Amino acid sequence: MDREGQEGPRGADAEEDPEVSTGDGSTQSSGDTHGGRGQPGDQIPRGRPKSGRIWKDPNKKRFSAMVKDRPLRTSWEQKMKARQEKRLMKDFAQHLQAEKQRQKEEKKQRRQENLKRRLENERKAEIVQVIRNPSRLKRAKKKQLRGIEKRDTLKLVQRVQSGSARGKGTDPGPE
Repeated sequence: MDREGQEGPRGADAEEDPEVSTGDGSTQSSGDTHGGRGQPGDQIPRGRPKSGRIWKDPNKKRFSAMVKDRPLRTSWEQKMKARQEKRLMKDFAQHLQAEKQRQKEEKKQRRQENLKRRLENERKAEIVQVIRNPSRLKRAKKKQLRGIEKRDTLKLVQRVQSGSARGKGTDPGPE
């Protein structure tokens, strides 16, 4: 009998080695026991790492270990031009920031002036009645006391006296 024409029980694919999976997810050829060097299938299986992180790639290097290319050198004119542009941009940004700050300060000043003016107008529009008798305050009800505010009446009294002195002469009137 001729062996060349016959196929064994495993078929025509009997020459190829079946692949065996290792614990880390890669596959190894099981028939590589003859010690051939330089072939990719002859590597010893890696095994399980001590940390248990089987997904980590051992060939992956750190970012700091990467070879960094030196940048291409630029000419002196280009350097000066870039520096000038950078300075202009910086000045422009500073100008915009100063303008914004100035507007903010102006707005703050206007708001303070408006508050001051409003307060003065409220004071002018107030109806003022000087209470010379403190027993009136003791008799006043709680609701009336809420509306009463203390003021410096010295200016007011002087103004009233000077106004009455001009109008009636020297007689200040009954008090």
